[in-house]
This record gives sequence, C-alpha cells and structure tokens, in this order.
Amino acid sequence: MIVEIISVGTELLMGSIVNTNAQHIARALAHMGHDAYYQTVVGDNPARLRSALDIAYTRADCVITTGGLGPTKDDLTKEMLISYFGCTPVEDAEALRRLEERAAKRGVPLSESMRKQATVPSGALVLQNDHGTAPGVIIEKDGRACVMLPGPPKEMVPMFETACAKFLRKKSDKVFVSMNIKLYSMAEKGLPVGESPVADRLGALVDGENPSVATYAKEDGCLVRVTAAAPTHAEARRLLAPTLASVREAIGEEYIRHVEED
Repeated sequence: MIVEIISVGTELLMGSIVNTNAQHIARALAHMGHDAYYQTVVGDNPARLRSALDIAYTRADCVITTGGLGPTKDDLTKEMLISYFGCTPVEDAEALRRLEERAAKRGVPLSESMRKQATVPSGALVLQNDHGTAPGVIIEKDGRACVMLPGPPKEMVPMFETACAKFLRKKSDKVFVSMNIKLYSMAEKGLPVGESPVADRLGALVDGENPSVATYAKEDGCLVRVTAAAPTHAEARRLLAPTLASVREAIGEEYIRHVEED
C-alpha cells in the first residue's frame, strides 16, 4: 500500500516545533512494508488541507494525518475529513464518556469545545485516546483510506501503534529488514572509511534492488544500510544475509565498528 503523511499545524510551518511525528510514522511504515513517497506539512487551514488531500490521493492509497483533532477553533482536521469523505458526523459514546469523566475529575462542566472532540465520521473505526482527549479515526471509503491521529507525540505514538495493529499491518504483504553497518570515522581509521571510498569498495553491490545497499555520510563515520523485503521478518533476514556478508567482506572487518538491525 502507498501511504502519504500529512502533518497539520501552523506551528510546524513556522518552525516552532520539530516534526518528530512524521519521522516516527515513516520509519514504522518502512518496517511494515508500506511505500511512502511524499510527506506534506500544511497549516491549520481547511482549503489548503483539502488541496493537500486532493494531491495526496492522486498518488497514494492511504493518507495519515497528524494534528488538528483538539478542542480549539483551529483544530479543523476531523471536520475537514468528514466533509471531504461525505460522511455524517456522529457522537461516539465511548469518547464522550471519557471526556465527561475527565471533566468530572476536574470538577468542571464539559464545555462544547471539549465535547466536539467526541464527534467522529459515521462508519469510521474510532481510536480511543488513552493519553489525551481527542480520539483518532480510520476511514475507508471508495478505495481510499485515511488515518487521523492527534498531534502531541505522547498521544500520537501509542495511538499509531493501535492503528497499526487494527489496520495498517493488515494492509501489507511484506516486511522490510535493515542492517546498519557502522564504520569507524576517517580520523580513527583513515581515508578508506569515508563515504566515497566505501562506495568504491562496494562496487556493484549498491546496484542491487532486493536486498538494497546504500551508504550515508555521518559525522562520526560512514553508515552502510543493507535492506531486504519479504513476506516475513525471518525470510527477509535470510534473503539479506548473503548480501550482508558480501558487504562486510568488501569493506573489510577492520573498518567496521558494529552491525545492528534497524
């Protein structure tokens, strides 16, 4: 499945916060075997979010959004998606119960702005929020899917794991396994462990598609990543093993600091 990530929040565009959500989701999608070719950041603006969705669905089967599910006036993601998919807004009983319970513990009445968080698209799978107030939702309609998650990472990360268990993992027929070969720095071992010399040593190994071999320049030494895709984790590791051995031999064990699975 091709998945696109849309991060919603003016604070992201302004550089006020770092978009760690997209990084977390992208890494997880890769491990699950989903393809993710584009990421978009859009402000809290319904028209621009609609435009981003229109573009995303020309090239992806599923969109994952983060942000814009809270109680304030600029939290418009859910309302936008309800309109976009032509769904009827309904109130989720469990989400409302949680909000009422939270308000009671604080000794305050449940405000209308807080209550709106219990509104979800009809027919959607609701992802209850165990670490905040706004539930997430998963919509599947007309061959398109959307996973809506909250913006705060402490809420997004555990809810994303729920979405993976209930939806995303079931949509993949393969998994990716990557082994990272960390090399000593040039200062520690000399020129042969810089990225360009390492790529020269690897030769045709970097032309493979499955497994694939890629080099990355790092301040503390070059990194070589060997990645394989297969129906299961065990099969991917078996497929990866011969290429990993060839890469290690081509580089030279004396230049390898450590090898670990990503």
